[in-house]
Amino acid sequence: MDIRSSTAGQLYARASQATEAKTPGESAQQALQSFSETLQRGEATAQASMTGGADPQALVQALAQTELAVETAVTVRDKVVEAYQEILRMPV
Repeated sequence: MDIRSSTAGQLYARASQATEAKTPGESAQQALQSFSETLQRGEATAQASMTGGADPQALVQALAQTELAVETAVTVRDKVVEAYQEILRMPV
């Protein structure tokens, strides 16, 4: 197996970025931004489909991604509310 030092360096840099510690605020902000971008892409694809600018397969794909993003957001919201209610039930 021939691994060049430049390739190994690039792979290491990518791996170190993926494992870099992030603050909870950064992660939440990135998640919200990703959610917003997914909704905007879905809306843009739906509008393009109505005007004939996108094929039906792209529309179905965009709607599926949007549905998954919304379901994920609802699940996270439910978990946060559940954790908050659990905290309220703790004796002081």
